[in-house]
Amino acid sequence: MSADTAGSVPPEPLPADRLRAPGFLPNLFRRVLTAAVALPAVLAVLLLAPPWAALVLVACALVAGLHEFFGLLAARGLVPLRWSGLLLAAAVFADVVWPASARAPFSPLGVLLVLTVALLHGRDHESVSATAGTMLGAVYLGGLGGTVAALRVLPTPAGGSWRLVLLLVTIVFSDTFAFFVGHALGRRRLAPSISPGKSVEGAIGGLVGGVVGVFAVRQLALPQLPATHALVLGLLVSALGILGDLDESLLKRWAGVKDSGRLFPGHGGMLDRLDSLLFGAPLLYYYFQHVR
Repeated sequence: MSADTAGSVPPEPLPADRLRAPGFLPNLFRRVLTAAVALPAVLAVLLLAPPWAALVLVACALVAGLHEFFGLLAARGLVPLRWSGLLLAAAVFADVVWPASARAPFSPLGVLLVLTVALLHGRDHESVSATAGTMLGAVYLGGLGGTVAALRVLPTPAGGSWRLVLLLVTIVFSDTFAFFVGHALGRRRLAPSISPGKSVEGAIGGLVGGVVGVFAVRQLALPQLPATHALVLGLLVSALGILGDLDESLLKRWAGVKDSGRLFPGHGGMLDRLDSLLFGAPLLYYYFQHVR
């Protein structure tokens, strides 16, 4: 979930004194200030507003993230099918959030639309790559993002607003622990070819942080969540969040950019904020749908 730091560290093992490195404190200040403004607003929508407000909030974030994803394609010289991709993402999103609302899923119509538009633009072979990238972005943001929104409206006993808070807090705690542990103790690189700034030590800190986050929400509002389930969910959601962060880092490295955007000072773009949430949400979705 943290903004990629590719290229910001030397090729030697990660130093333990990066907390004192030039630029660390200003960047930390920007991150904290952004979080101090954004998190209370998001929590207010999740906890105080009706369900539709949370769905609108998630949908708007996904649209912004999809726009940034298409920007990554454009950075590689591809021309994404933006409107068709947006409609396909909306169809996939609707199929995930409201699976029983239609007699037939919308996704096939969206795929048909994208492929038809691709045919109309098919004068060169690059249109095939652009179409593939468009469909990847639509499924990535629409499908995984749909599980984020679905946590709010699942017809299960646990409060929908707190299910979303559980996801958010788990990822935020994981990201925060990984950031500080990685900067203070990180020496062994986690994925040097994808994101040189991430360390094994930071990832372990992220797993611990995720568990702390789950138990904090459990204590506040989800006492029916068994402790063993909370422990496993904390570990798995955090691990998936780390994978989501690395996956987006791979996309940015492919596109040759540091951040997906500049929407959040110190944090990067919307896609930089969503990456871990998108990977962690499906696990909670399936858990609350089929286990609790």
